[in-house]
Amino acid sequence: MKQAALTDVQIRKAKPKDKRYILNDGQGLELEVMTTGSKFWRLQYRVDGKRKRVTLGEYPALPLVEARQKAEELRLKLKRGVMPPDVMNPPQVPTFRVVAEEWISKQTGRWAPKQEQTVRHRLEAYLLPTFKDRLIDDITAPELLAVLRPLENSGRLEAAKRTRQVFGQIARFGIAIGACQFDISAALANAMAAPNPKHFSAFTKQDDVKRLLGAMTEYCGTPVVKAALWLSIYTLCRPGEIRHAEWAEIDLDAAIWEIPAEKMKRRKPHAVPLCRQAVELLTELKPLTERWRYVFPSARNDGRPMSENAVRQALRSMGFTNEEMTAHGFRSLGSTMLNSMGYRPDVIEAALAHVQPGVRGVYNRGDYWDDRVVMMQEWADYLDDLIQK
Repeated sequence: MKQAALTDVQIRKAKPKDKRYILNDGQGLELEVMTTGSKFWRLQYRVDGKRKRVTLGEYPALPLVEARQKAEELRLKLKRGVMPPDVMNPPQVPTFRVVAEEWISKQTGRWAPKQEQTVRHRLEAYLLPTFKDRLIDDITAPELLAVLRPLENSGRLEAAKRTRQVFGQIARFGIAIGACQFDISAALANAMAAPNPKHFSAFTKQDDVKRLLGAMTEYCGTPVVKAALWLSIYTLCRPGEIRHAEWAEIDLDAAIWEIPAEKMKRRKPHAVPLCRQAVELLTELKPLTERWRYVFPSARNDGRPMSENAVRQALRSMGFTNEEMTAHGFRSLGSTMLNSMGYRPDVIEAALAHVQPGVRGVYNRGDYWDDRVVMMQEWADYLDDLIQK
C-alpha cells in the first residue's frame, strides 16, 4: 500500500516527544521532529548503494510545498549524476569518529584515567578502523558483528562484549545529539557468546588465610611492596587505590585516609579508617617514601606510583598462583570472612565503597563510620590472632 503523503495539518500538530522521530512524505522526503520541537526536512538517497541523507531546511521557514520542490530538484540532479556541494559534504551529519570523540569528551570527571585508556583502546583497535568515516545509521548489525567475531573466536569474550557496549553508548549519545536514529548494537545481544562471570581469585577459608598471612610475614621483598600487601588486607581497598595513595591524603594522627572522588571507581570520595596496625606500618614506611608524592612509589624513583604488577608478582614469589590469590582478591577475602563473622552487610559494603542499589545507595553512603572504625580494627586484630594460632 502506498504511503500517504503528509499534510500541513499533520505537520503543524506534530509535537515533540522524549525521542526525536520521523514523519515520511514519500520518495525519501521526511520531516524530523526534534525533542526541542524544531522540525527539519531531510531527503534520503543512495549513492553507490549507501544510504545518505541531506537537510533541506527547517519548517516552517521551508513549507511543505517548497520542501517537495527542493527534494524533486535534488532527485533530478542525482539521476543526472550531479552532486551539489551540500549533498556531497553534508555538514549536519557527523561521522562515527566525530560522535565518538564528542562522547568521550563528555565523560571528563566521570572516568578514571585507566578507564578512558581502556575505552580508547577498544575504540581505536576494533571500531574506528572499520567505521571511522561512516554515518552511524549506515552501519548495519551484521557489519558490527563481523568486527566483533574475531575477538570472540580468539576467546576474548569479555573484550567483545565491552566493545559492543562502547558502540552502543556512542550510538545512544548520537541519538541524543541528533547524529543518528538507531542503536544496532542491541540486536547483537543474543548473537554473541556470553563471557563467563569474572571472579577475582581469593582465599576464603581460615586455614588458607592463615597460610597467606604467614607468607606475607616472611616475605623478603622491598619494604614498599610488603607494606602495600599489608595495607591491602587491613583496608580492603582496591589495588589501584592502594597504588595511588598519597601522603597528602593520609592523617596518621587521626588514623584516616581520605581518597578523593577522582581516584574512586564510582567517582565519590571515600574515607578509610586506619586500624592501629595500618598506622604503625605507615609510620615505619614514611621515612622511606615521604619525599615522594606516593606512599608506594615506583622502584625507578621516577615520580610514578608502584607498578600494578608489584603485588601480583609478590604473591607469585610467595608461591601463590593466579588461580589462588590476586591483588584484588584481598577484597573478596575480607568481604567473605567479615560476613561469616557476623558483621552487618551494610557496614561491609560501605567499607568496600560499594554503591548499593536504589534509594539505599543514595542515602547510606556516608553512614556507618563509627561501625566501620570498630569493624576494621577488630578485623586487623583477628588477622593478628590468626597468625599466632
